Amino acid sequence: MEDTLAIAVAQFAPTGDAEANLETITELAERASRRGARILVAPEYSSFFEKEIGPAYLDGAQPLDGPFVQGLGRLAARLGLFVVAGLVETRSATHFSNTLVALAPSGELVATYRKLHLYDAFGGNESDWIVPGEIDEPETFTVDGFTVGLQTCYDVRFPEVTRMLVDAGAEIVLIPSEWVRGPLKEHHWRTLVTARALENTIYVAAADHVPPVGVGNSMVVDPSGVEIATIGDEVGIAVAEVSRARLEAVRTVNPALTLRRFHVAAGAPTVSADGAQARETVESL
Repeated sequence: MEDTLAIAVAQFAPTGDAEANLETITELAERASRRGARILVAPEYSSFFEKEIGPAYLDGAQPLDGPFVQGLGRLAARLGLFVVAGLVETRSATHFSNTLVALAPSGELVATYRKLHLYDAFGGNESDWIVPGEIDEPETFTVDGFTVGLQTCYDVRFPEVTRMLVDAGAEIVLIPSEWVRGPLKEHHWRTLVTARALENTIYVAAADHVPPVGVGNSMVVDPSGVEIATIGDEVGIAVAEVSRARLEAVRTVNPALTLRRFHVAAGAPTVSADGAQARETVESL
């Protein structure tokens, strides 16, 4: 088991041209590889992006074995690193999935994640076009002895998503995102990403789009909530070293995961018209 590994977050502005997006990811991955990265995290919607979600997304969608994912697999194999990126995945004639894919240095697809909480907030309407992911046992994968989990953008506002991954063994959580700009949105981004790391005593690596649509500020946060690498508002990468010794030291001082008295369970709560939450029996994961 290795004691350290390097993670790179890559931020750029994906377009509606999947081949051009793959070229940009390739350039950023090559830079990350030269700096010793073992994982490259690219943003949500890396395969295809337009500001307004609509029919063009259905035309731009690809299957898991399509050219974009195959291209990521070849890139991962050539550079000997893990590549994680957002895919607009083909599902039906009317809807697509907002999917994350993780490709190993073998070129194989080792994990997928479909966004659980759709962005029907701040003026967004993802549920008009996107099929939400099924709540199931999280898919994790191992990199140099570290267990890695995936989640997407708006999911970071729901702490139970990250806790589910941690309960499945994740020590590093990767969050490809397209965090839309707006009043206080950069503040929300930094606060939520940091909180997910701090409350779970894990490393979090979050990659966003650059402005003017995204907020940028891609970052890697350590288990005590410290940003150990970050980017401002430009296209580029940030690389940080994660350490098992640091992970264990923080968990020794702050054993929050072992002291907790609640667990995460599947099922949406029932909320009345006046906002009061009613009790609902749920099935434990």
